[in-house]
Amino acid sequence: MKSKFMLSFVTLLFGLMTIAGSVSAQTVTYHPSLAHKNGAMAYEHMNYLAYEIGPRVAGSANERLAEQYIKGQFERIGFETDVQEFTYTSRGKQVTTSNVIAYKPGKSTKQIIVGAHYDSVSVGRGVDDNASGVGVLLETAEVLKNIKTPYSIVFIAFGAEETGLKGSSYYANHMTSDEIANTVGMINMDSLAVGDKMFVYGDEGESGFIRNQALAIVDKKKLNVGTNPGLNPDYPAGTTGDWSDHAPFKEKGIPYGYLEATNWEIGDLDGYTQTVEYGEVWHTPDDTIEFIENAFPGRIQEHLSTFSVLLTDLLKFMDKTSTSK
Repeated sequence: MKSKFMLSFVTLLFGLMTIAGSVSAQTVTYHPSLAHKNGAMAYEHMNYLAYEIGPRVAGSANERLAEQYIKGQFERIGFETDVQEFTYTSRGKQVTTSNVIAYKPGKSTKQIIVGAHYDSVSVGRGVDDNASGVGVLLETAEVLKNIKTPYSIVFIAFGAEETGLKGSSYYANHMTSDEIANTVGMINMDSLAVGDKMFVYGDEGESGFIRNQALAIVDKKKLNVGTNPGLNPDYPAGTTGDWSDHAPFKEKGIPYGYLEATNWEIGDLDGYTQTVEYGEVWHTPDDTIEFIENAFPGRIQEHLSTFSVLLTDLLKFMDKTSTSK
């Protein structure tokens, strides 16, 4: 994600420790007034990933720094945390990356998976895609740490999404049949910061219970979130495409929910063109805090706050037996 200033001394030291094989993950220090303001923690995490670490290309030293940062945050919160390393081949070369997994027990041993990818492309700083999603993931984990949620939660920061959903595919393909049966759903967050409108998607029909319950929260709390209007017949109303980390879980028959900010009413009506004014920001040099805040003042803060409220309430009150909007 993006990098506003030069790397701090702490980050340089962190990098040297990584090279030496002794990694001590950094933590964000919060001002007490921010801890209770929705979206503030998410913004700090996003900013750290963007400005202190920078672009996080799969298999790079920066991606490893981001992995250790996220692991350190989960451990600071107090969750049992694991790093699931894996290797894949890209253009004839072996690439090693990982998923960072934190477990929060709930009232039920049945679980819901909540994920966001932490890698980025090489251009820009990956603020929207996807430091924003990781920020909301970490804030929600912090807010819920002492709350007994209906289901146990598996928080996952996926590696190597940008190279073909490698992290989420690896995790899903290594789930046992019992784990799949025990998973009530998967919620994915990708590119939350810059799109013109905020959305939640899910499966068609009754399997779309995550989307439906999210929309019920939207109605109750008057949040500015909608769903795909279905203008493109290739993507029926309420659904989305299989281009992000929900897809491997959907293939296993696990119901999904997906939070995203974009615009389905412009371009090819496929959700790829994010904004009227500037088109796509993800995967461009403009994926930086400077550009987004200059082009759309207040949008990042509004989106992170809204998505944090929505995800937190969704996980607090999730009920698979209810499918009403």
